[in-house]
Amino acid sequence: MAKKVVKILKLLIQGGAATMGPPLGPMLSQAGVNIKQFVDQFNQATRQYQGQKVTVVLKIYEDRSFSFEIKKPPVSELIKKELGIKKGASAPNVEKVGVLTKEQLRKIAEEKLEDLNTRDIEKAMKIVAGTARQMGVKIEE
Repeated sequence: MAKKVVKILKLLIQGGAATMGPPLGPMLSQAGVNIKQFVDQFNQATRQYQGQKVTVVLKIYEDRSFSFEIKKPPVSELIKKELGIKKGASAPNVEKVGVLTKEQLRKIAEEKLEDLNTRDIEKAMKIVAGTARQMGVKIEE
């Protein structure tokens, strides 16, 4: 018989660098999760995302056990990594922080495709381009 899920948390955590301290620790203890066990398992599973934030869907069951699913980093994180920038523009319509080529746009879209709500690479590229524009990144024509 399947365990009953009592809570689902969606978290954005630095890959391979989760700690038991705030803000993660208090959130997990409030949900009744063994913090050390989660942190150890998460850090082990996300070593390849060192330095990038990843989305985690954490399911907590009524017996206080848990399971989690690691998704790819958000599109904004992938864009920042590709361009080597710290953050997006504070005024994206005025300030530009970088330029994405069509090849870079396709690369990011292919990497994130499984987490997007489309299977068409052209539509995925439009989603990535929209995020890039909101960050103040120009798309090369």
